Amino acid sequence: MDGLVAEVGSALLPALHLPCLPQHFYRAASSHEHKLSFKKSKEVCLSYIQDAILQKQWKRAAEFLTFYIESIEKDYSIEYMGPSEIIWRVGTEILCNHSHGSIGEFNSFIEQMKTLGVKRYLKVCLEHAFHLLCNGLIDEAYQNLSLAESWRFGEQTTAQDKEMKLVQAYRGLLDYYSWSKQKNTLLEYEKEGFEDSSVEREMHSCFRKAAMSLKEIIKIPGVWDLFVKSYVDLLEFYGDHQEAREVLSEYAYNSKFPTNPNAHVYFYQFLKRHGASKKSLVSALKILHDIVPSHELMIDFNIMLQKSKKRKKRRLGLEVIFAALDYAGTKENVKAWSCLARQVKQIVISEKHLDWIKEEWNSRKDWWPAFHFSRYLAKRNWQENESLTYEKALVAGVLLGKDCKYFKYVSHQGCKAQVKRFRTLKKFVNRHGPICLRISGL
Repeated sequence: MDGLVAEVGSALLPALHLPCLPQHFYRAASSHEHKLSFKKSKEVCLSYIQDAILQKQWKRAAEFLTFYIESIEKDYSIEYMGPSEIIWRVGTEILCNHSHGSIGEFNSFIEQMKTLGVKRYLKVCLEHAFHLLCNGLIDEAYQNLSLAESWRFGEQTTAQDKEMKLVQAYRGLLDYYSWSKQKNTLLEYEKEGFEDSSVEREMHSCFRKAAMSLKEIIKIPGVWDLFVKSYVDLLEFYGDHQEAREVLSEYAYNSKFPTNPNAHVYFYQFLKRHGASKKSLVSALKILHDIVPSHELMIDFNIMLQKSKKRKKRRLGLEVIFAALDYAGTKENVKAWSCLARQVKQIVISEKHLDWIKEEWNSRKDWWPAFHFSRYLAKRNWQENESLTYEKALVAGVLLGKDCKYFKYVSHQGCKAQVKRFRTLKKFVNRHGPICLRISGL
């Protein structure tokens, strides 16, 4: 640790200078008073470190950490304060962000951290691997994880067992990366009419190692998106579609796993890739709708439901698209507004199921006008996106009538610019004025 302090204090930084520390950091004290003073000093020093990190003052944070380490070394014989995790986490953050930091210094620091606490060894190894990956050092990261995988110390605790599975899973992810590279190379060779048995052997070897590790981690309840996607890709490539489907179904529907929208997205995308029935696709998206009503796939869901001959599904389609547009993320989504405009227009023309629109509008009429249909938004939408403006104006005209600020501004600008569809839009709303009034409740 002396080497580390010297390295951080001299090689990277100017001489330690701590003018803003309180005087009691330096004052001589009795044994009892010394313990209390040291504890207080340590807490104050940590607060300075935290403040420096939050302000991204990495040089200042390094100085305080140096002081913190020196203080602990001086008082180590008096009372063990268990500081190794603080030093590891703070030191890692500083070295990752310090303008003079280097991968060599980070490696040196992290290797020392591995020796400070047996219980944290695997966590430190994982963080080391992540840092190496972020710096493009994939082979070094793989070697680091392989060494961690072979590490043993006494009886393995439950926590260490989970951490070991995580180490193995990330090593498996790198095996998957190698497999993917070999697969692409092999496919290129096949296009050019070449054969290379060594590449194929290496690819299959990577597959076996990756599949074994990835299969284990996804059995544990958790959010394992990257691991699941990689494992399913392996299975699909080798034609094991049934196993892939079971993995994705388990990941999405097993109640022991935390609720995860991505799990349902992956399952739906798999079903769609393999030509599953419309009923299966609707079922998968219905659950996603219940979890994330604003998800981008809700537009596909609405289109699918609108095409149904069943009234119940078309009703659900209207509910789905209204719910999607409740969120700021879809506020200017042309496809979403187009879906709503199309369905609303069909209902108004047929004069059937007007109650569907009224039911959806009743819970929104107090806040949608300001959220979607203000004059300010009409001006901005008109300037930025004519297609969006058209779809929104049609919906606004039906829901709020021809006197709606949004509709009035847009229809006026459209007619002024002699854009035919805006003239048609104005005629449509005027012609169906009584129906629009019934919907708006005015």
